[in-house]
Amino acid sequence: MSKTRFAILGCGIIAEVHAQGITKIEEAELVAVYDINLDEREKFAEKYGAVPCSNLEQMLEMESVDVVSICTPSGLHAKQTLQIAKAKKHVLVEKPMAIKLEDINPMIQACEENQVLLSTVFPRRMSPQARFARELIQNGKLGKLSLCSAYVKLYRNQEYYDSAGWRGTWEVDGGGAMMNQGIHTVDMLQWLVGPVSSLYGKTKAVLRDIEVEDTAATLMQFENGAMGILEITTTAYEGKGQRLAIHGEKGTIEIEEDTITKLEIEGEEVELPDFESFNVIPDGHRLQIKDMALAVQENRTPYVPGKEGRHSLEIILGTYESSRLLREIDLSGKSLKYFDEAVEVKRR
Repeated sequence: MSKTRFAILGCGIIAEVHAQGITKIEEAELVAVYDINLDEREKFAEKYGAVPCSNLEQMLEMESVDVVSICTPSGLHAKQTLQIAKAKKHVLVEKPMAIKLEDINPMIQACEENQVLLSTVFPRRMSPQARFARELIQNGKLGKLSLCSAYVKLYRNQEYYDSAGWRGTWEVDGGGAMMNQGIHTVDMLQWLVGPVSSLYGKTKAVLRDIEVEDTAATLMQFENGAMGILEITTTAYEGKGQRLAIHGEKGTIEIEEDTITKLEIEGEEVELPDFESFNVIPDGHRLQIKDMALAVQENRTPYVPGKEGRHSLEIILGTYESSRLLREIDLSGKSLKYFDEAVEVKRR
């Protein structure tokens, strides 16, 4: 079987995850890397046996490259996606796919016009437990949903934010605990439960000296009538990560990280499937990279297409807007016109 040939743009922490995912599956191979830091790209290329490109243009001119994994700071994703699509390369872009809503449609359009695939990275969707939970909820096994909440309790010290000039900034990071760490859980909740129609939120830098938030709380109204809460922070000492709690009139499901820790359904003796027998790669990044490689080979839409990156961003930007304006934000019209103005005010 032919391999889908990947290049990695940006050689930071998350690039290591992509490189390991690419090199450990038979459907793909890593052929090129680029980072603005010469030493970083040379070391990265040598470690994984790839070509170190001197600039992005050189990478995009390589006929051997099929897909570019974008692993750069968030604020660069939109512009780089347009450039890569124009070069007729498929795009796998790390979360968030953009930091402005206005950038998402042009990214999708550019890929469609150039007939290349676009996928955004949400690895938690790839686990069999997540797919099982989604099917369970969509089939109405929990009944009408009532309270659907998510909690992200992580720890990042000041040194983490000081380690790179772009961390904790509006311009390049696009936000803090919600945008950088919490977006995976925000996406998982809305993917399982459905779209959010309105919200009221508060964000604040409670402990860290950063422009953006280290702590956020959001009260949500879902389109299906359920309510929910988001609690997200990077100040939880020895934080335990992600937890979701979804309650309905006939049942409850709770998920910690990627493990279903509680499932109760009225009138049923519930037995969970043997998820280990699903024969899947346990790491979500690797499984999503494998899906992207196969999507290229089979000329099909990837499991997480680019358009799936929009609503989680709406929830996060809506929370930021609500915190600034001290009012409830309506997401049903998909209008967050004040956000860019708010960022400009904070920058000044």
